Amino acid sequence: MFQNLSDKLQDVFKKLKGKGKLTEADIKEAMREVRIALLEADVNFQVVKDFVNKVREKSVGSEILESLTPGQHVIKIVRDELQALMGGIKSDIVLAKSPSTIMLVGLQGAGKTTMAAKLALKYKNRKPLLVAADIYRPAAIKQLEVLGQQLGAEVFKLGDKVSPVDICKAGLEHAKKNGFDLVIFDTAGRLHIDEQLMEELEGIKKSANPDEVLLVVDAMTGQDAVNVAKSFNERLDITGVILTKFDGDTRGGAALSIKAVTGKPIKLVGKGEKIEDLDVFHPDRMASRILGMGDVLSLIERAEEAVDVEKAKEWQKKLQTQQFTLDDFVEQLQQIKKMGPMDQILGMIPGMGGKMKGLSVDEKEFVKIEAIISSMTKKERITPSIINGSRRKRIAMGSGTKIQDVNRLLKQFEQMQKMMKQFSSMEKSMKKGKKPFPFF
Repeated sequence: MFQNLSDKLQDVFKKLKGKGKLTEADIKEAMREVRIALLEADVNFQVVKDFVNKVREKSVGSEILESLTPGQHVIKIVRDELQALMGGIKSDIVLAKSPSTIMLVGLQGAGKTTMAAKLALKYKNRKPLLVAADIYRPAAIKQLEVLGQQLGAEVFKLGDKVSPVDICKAGLEHAKKNGFDLVIFDTAGRLHIDEQLMEELEGIKKSANPDEVLLVVDAMTGQDAVNVAKSFNERLDITGVILTKFDGDTRGGAALSIKAVTGKPIKLVGKGEKIEDLDVFHPDRMASRILGMGDVLSLIERAEEAVDVEKAKEWQKKLQTQQFTLDDFVEQLQQIKKMGPMDQILGMIPGMGGKMKGLSVDEKEFVKIEAIISSMTKKERITPSIINGSRRKRIAMGSGTKIQDVNRLLKQFEQMQKMMKQFSSMEKSMKKGKKPFPFF
């Protein structure tokens, strides 16, 4: 995400980092390039103008911290202003009463129905009720029912002959009578904003009085998403925005403009097609990622969600005692895959952003590795050293891969074991007070 913008900004700041002293001309040239990068990212023109002016004023007029070089000082200012542009701090969804209510609005195709299911999963501990209020789009009600069944969440529907306002009223009453703590209204969209749509949504908002009115927009539509947000906000006074297809947005125009244009924060982002692919939007972390500084906190959070802590401790112990087998290796890969696409994971590691330019991570390699290991016998997975030429040929045929692929995997596994053996002996030497390296 934001890869194009991130690459261009990092290129700008590489030039500044190499200079011991920055002149006003250096800053002017850097700001010119930043301005072009933001405009090419489809950021609103007025937003870009204000942003560049603020950074220029602070870069020229403020005191430089002793711990920072002049180049680092400018980068810090840009990071802080990017963070402020996207809202400063994360904005939580407010669910104060019971039942709490969320009304999803947006144009057709933005992903409202899928987002309703994602929210139901996110707040599954609050016993959510999904209300099917889109009576216009063919199969919209059926889609919500299917998603509800997958989640085990109830879907309230009255068919497509009842008005959406009455459906939402009845849905709210049903929730109150049956002990639901959260009601999510999936409303209709249109291909374009029109008066009929807005009047209908105003009627639903007036009758249901939702705690949150969240606009769902496609992040990849850039300035169109910003214009849609502006129109919906003027009529409905939305409480926040959810950006869908965020993982595919290489430019970032919508995310960097919406808060400044509407005054309303981005609260959540959809980062994939799976129902669980929903993240809280953190302006501070996003600003760091755009500038190639990584996002360690999000990386840790993903690891905590995906990786079994006890299993991780067991793997660490096995690695240290050279008992780590190819079975353990496959298990480890499967848990890493749960954290999300590898290019996203690598992008969260500080310093990796710029190094990933032009690099594509082939997720099929994971499948190939699993197939190779699955084609081995139990004994071969525990003791890979017994795998001779004929065994390698059999494994390659069984996994639908080449002998070279099997050789590569076994070599990588052997190197990893050697490395862990060295770390283990170093750790023991240090505990005994010995110097682990002869040149120390």
